Amino acid sequence: MRLTLEIDLDTLGPDAAAEAGRALRYWAGALGQMDLTAPAAFPLMDSSYQEIGSIAVESAGVTPERDVKAHLHSYLQRQHEALLWKIDGLGERDARWPMTATGTNLLGLIKHVATVEAEYFGLVFDRPFPEVMPWSAEDAEDNADMWAAPEESIESVREFAVRVWAHADDTIEALGLDARGHVPWWGDRGDVTLGQVLVHVVAEVARHAGHADIVRELIDGAAGLSTRISNLPEGDAQWWADYVEKLKQVASAAR
Repeated sequence: MRLTLEIDLDTLGPDAAAEAGRALRYWAGALGQMDLTAPAAFPLMDSSYQEIGSIAVESAGVTPERDVKAHLHSYLQRQHEALLWKIDGLGERDARWPMTATGTNLLGLIKHVATVEAEYFGLVFDRPFPEVMPWSAEDAEDNADMWAAPEESIESVREFAVRVWAHADDTIEALGLDARGHVPWWGDRGDVTLGQVLVHVVAEVARHAGHADIVRELIDGAAGLSTRISNLPEGDAQWWADYVEKLKQVASAAR
């Protein structure tokens, strides 16, 4: 395995040395919490949370295509981990409680993401996921994949997601980035490659993982990027209260 850190110095502005130093200090501390035996990739951010580079753990001696695929796959797997972490410690009510006017809830987000991946890494590449998903049938009610039915539970949805993601992993490992597939619901744009689908699904899952971040924080205040890296300033409760109050004052004064 090898650890690669890249910083685009041209993005750092006039105080490039200070910004680079801050990023390096942060990741020097975070490395102690990382699993350096498995491929992974993370963006590097400056103090304004603009992306300035990346840090990656990768297998040595891989081909460029395998390297790109491994990076994309690792991003997807990290989003899976984040989603499952967001339901840790919750009861059945809180995990499925609608937290927005459109009913967004944690268990529904996980069920939806798993359903989407079952189709993109199954049907699209003629490798169908072997389980029936009645909530995704054409005659299912609207948004049936966005909430857990009474007969479902946190554990059953979690296990369903894990089975789907194992099936997706097999498809990703078995095919090259140029492998051809077809997305029926994309119409005339439906002829795709595995590379296109990987990028599309990573973006979609990351979007829903962001939803899950906010929903979980609204439920009980739990926040952070993952179990290993919070990606948040290490302030205590008073620091955060002061920070939020400052934002309220700035917002109130805005014209």
